[in-house]
Formats: sequence, structure tokens, C-alpha cells
Amino acid sequence: MAPATVLVVLAMYLPVIYTVYLSFTTYGGLGSPEPAGLSNYVEMFADTAFLTAIGNTLVWVLGSLLVPVGIGLLVAYLSFGLRFAGWLRVPFLVPYALSGVAVGVVFSFVLQNDGALSQALAYLHLPGSETRWLQEAPLNTIVMILAASWQGIGVNALLFTVGLQSIPKEPLEAARVDGASGWRLFRHMVWPLLRPSTTIVVGLSIVNSLKTFDIVQAMTQGGPNRVSETLGVTMYRDTFVNSEYGLGSAVAVFLTIITVAASMLYLRRQLSIGEPKGATP
Repeated sequence: MAPATVLVVLAMYLPVIYTVYLSFTTYGGLGSPEPAGLSNYVEMFADTAFLTAIGNTLVWVLGSLLVPVGIGLLVAYLSFGLRFAGWLRVPFLVPYALSGVAVGVVFSFVLQNDGALSQALAYLHLPGSETRWLQEAPLNTIVMILAASWQGIGVNALLFTVGLQSIPKEPLEAARVDGASGWRLFRHMVWPLLRPSTTIVVGLSIVNSLKTFDIVQAMTQGGPNRVSETLGVTMYRDTFVNSEYGLGSAVAVFLTIITVAASMLYLRRQLSIGEPKGATP
């Protein structure tokens, strides 16, 4: 096990430890880091742009749970059992093959001032042709969430489909015999039996939305005036644009703590819900 252990330590643990160390120093990329105590963390929380990034990241988490997860579940449920259902889901899966940067570039072309969407609205004499989709907050964050949702719906639908295929047929047939159908069947039978798949999909969505970077960087670079930044973009700007490696490392440590804490709290809650009553945690 020694070679694998050494590889894991070198590739994962040492960078994390070094990042934590840098977060307590002042370092511009040249020379040696100088101890700075908690000054980077104090400066980080005193920066209004950082607080805005926290708010935007939380909006990303909420939007990622409502749109791609919700629509992915709807697509999976409505297409499940239909003839050629696999082919019906292909258009939703194709965007997932693209990178986040590619999705950002495509939607930047569509949503830029006098872009494809504005020209289409103007041609059809519909309102919104003068809207600055990527320059007005929080509208820019909302349209970027929709762009990311276009990419993420397919894989969520696929995961929910796998979960639907694993549900035993006997309880559903018994419920149909008892008169359950439509929303009642979904609410009281299908949804509880989908809990394992839902746990995976929601958990992945929370983690991915907390560290959102590529689409925002490709579409707005966090602008204008840093109003659409997420924590990932703030970390990148502080570290690689402003060459403030200590401050950027502090943002990275904060983002890591938030991501790990959110994941643990969510999984702990889901596991406690799934435990039989009277079981010892």
C-alpha cells in the first residue's frame, strides 16, 4: 500500500496543508512567505466583494437544487417506461459532454448586448431586447444558473432514471390496484423509494454549486464590478490576478470548510432520516 499512500499524500494532503499554511502568510509569488497571522481572514471578511460572493454562491446552491435537479427528476419520471425513452433523453445528455467554459462561451454569445437573444426578441417585437442580461445583478447570476442548468439536467435525469429502474415493481402495482395514480402515486410511493438516488443527486449538486467557477469566469469574469462573483472566482482573482496568494489561500480554506460542512450536514441528515425509528445513531 506504500506507493498508493505516498501518491495520495503528495497529490492531495500536502497541497491542502500548504494552502492552509499560505493562508496565514503574506506571499506575492516571489521570495518566501512572511507570517501574517489572521490578517488575511480579517481582510477577507472586511471585503464587501467577498460578502457578495458568499451571497451569490448561496444563490447558486439554491438555483442548482431547484432547476437542474427538479427538471432532471421531471424528465426522468415522465419518460420512464415510455418506448424509446433512451432516445428521448439524449438531447438532455448532449450538453453534459461540453465543458463549463464551452457552455459559458455559447451562452455569452446568446446573452451579450445585441446578442442572439436580444436580436431574436427585437425581430419578434417582444419586450426584453434592450435588457443587459450579463451586466445587471442579480439578473446575470440568474441567467448563468440557467446556462449551467442546461448542462446539468441530463446527468441528473440519468441518475434519477437509474434510481427509478431500481424500484421494485410490486409496491407500485399494489398501489395502482388500490387506486393510486398521478401525483398521489409519485408523492407516497415513488418519491420515498427514490431517496437513495435523490441523496446522491442533491449532494453532488450542493458540492458542485459551492465551487462554481468555470461558467462564471467564461461569461462575466465576476463582473461588472465583481457583483456576480462566486467564492471560486474570488479565490482565482485574489490568487492569480492580484498575486495575493495568502488572501487567495484564505478564501480557498473558507470554501473548503463550507463545502465539507455542507456535505457532512446534508449526508448526516439523510442518513438519520433513513434510520429506523428507535435505532441508535
